[in-house]
Amino acid sequence: MALRMWASSTANALKISCASRPHLSRCFSTVLDGLKYASSHEWVKHEGSVATIGITDHAQDHLGEVVFVDLPETGGAVKQGTGFGAVESVKATSDVNSPISGEIVEVNSKLAETPGLINTSPYEGGWMIKVKPSSPTELESLMGSKEYTKFCEEEDAAH
Repeated sequence: MALRMWASSTANALKISCASRPHLSRCFSTVLDGLKYASSHEWVKHEGSVATIGITDHAQDHLGEVVFVDLPETGGAVKQGTGFGAVESVKATSDVNSPISGEIVEVNSKLAETPGLINTSPYEGGWMIKVKPSSPTELESLMGSKEYTKFCEEEDAAH
């Protein structure tokens, strides 16, 4: 109980939401304020003319230890809701969908040698691609942190 209260107060101080339940949950998935989230568990951070994309803490937690990441080439295009790469873990291989459409302007090359960055730092060092959005209004169709937290809680409760 003390750990749960500490985690909650720390999350509040850092302005993050914890996907927690009235009973002890198996994990505390981090959901950051200021990002947008897709129902397929990717996140987007839109800054200026570039949007950074990765998979959420919730997704990496369900995947387990990430051992390989397949990413596209810079200069290619992504379309909202379609796959651009894959993440292979000790449990499974999962496609990664783009939450928005646009041109890929950068790929996180560090993931080739250190795919575990997705586990240890899904919102910072574990980002996957940076995109120049072709339709910024697509961001409006994505969830905010509170909606995504509720979505994850409901999804986990259904399983």
